[in-house]
Amino acid sequence: PVGLASWYGQSHQGRTTASGARVSRQPSTAAHRSWPLGTKVKVTNLRTTQQVVVTINDRGPYAGGTRIIDLSEAAATRVGLLERGTERVEVAVVERAS
Repeated sequence: PVGLASWYGQSHQGRTTASGARVSRQPSTAAHRSWPLGTKVKVTNLRTTQQVVVTINDRGPYAGGTRIIDLSEAAATRVGLLERGTERVEVAVVERAS
């Protein structure tokens, strides 16, 4: 799917995710509304073509609109959306959760 990606802000750090892990700035993780926890997805920034593979470990985004995925700070940095806050991305499943 194609839509907007955003990233977890500083206020989310340390909170418990849906998977039970703590939100951290460093791991390449993400939140998605429905894909199974543990699913690995490739996120491609459609403006820069930068890519990152992340593991779904939380639910969201809940900001509404066309946001389809929330990235950790590290993942957002890898795809070049940290400064802009949101970017149009394509998301593809790489490995389904077992």
